[in-house]
Amino acid sequence: METEQQEELPVYVKVCGVTTAQMAREVCAEGVDAIGVNMSAKSPRYVDAERAREVIAAVDCSVETVLVINDKPAEEAARLALEVGASVLQLHGPTYGPEDFAAAARIFPRLWRATSLDHDPHPVAGSHGEELLLIDAPKPGSGESWDLSALETARPEGRWLLAGGLKPSNVEDAVRRAKPWGVDVASGVESAPGVKDPALVRAFIKNAATGAA
Repeated sequence: METEQQEELPVYVKVCGVTTAQMAREVCAEGVDAIGVNMSAKSPRYVDAERAREVIAAVDCSVETVLVINDKPAEEAARLALEVGASVLQLHGPTYGPEDFAAAARIFPRLWRATSLDHDPHPVAGSHGEELLLIDAPKPGSGESWDLSALETARPEGRWLLAGGLKPSNVEDAVRRAKPWGVDVASGVESAPGVKDPALVRAFIKNAATGAA
């Protein structure tokens, strides 16, 4: 699954905050590697468990589905990931420590960790037992850009995704500077709040690949 797409694209692309089955089909048709479904209650792209199942069920098996949670106990989040049929559980934010990841892993095997350099100045991919690390802006999910120069002395090793304020117009430069394994985008490929635009997704993927070439 991953191998085939990685041969086509030099950088892994996740589009987060997908809220409908139709949106999932449209985004996946553009060739993304993963979509994110957000069940954090305060997120403007929040979906409940029933909607999350619908979105995930609409996704082709070659695309990973990531359940994003930042406000529930790790064990509850893991049970939800099983319930909705997600490929991956992303525990998002500094409230989740190594013990939370260990508890979640007993229920759900594939875990990603999302943090920021403000909360983890020297992040190490895998330090909490996660298979992948995501480095976000200081205000997660805000869509705000941040100073990537901080990564010059704090670039993680291993598989990690860059997030925070990315969009088609800046992702090429961001990838070239930060050299992440992959990128994560939500509001930067929307035509209106919560509405993903396939043309923007297509441009984002193309420009991310150019930055990694």
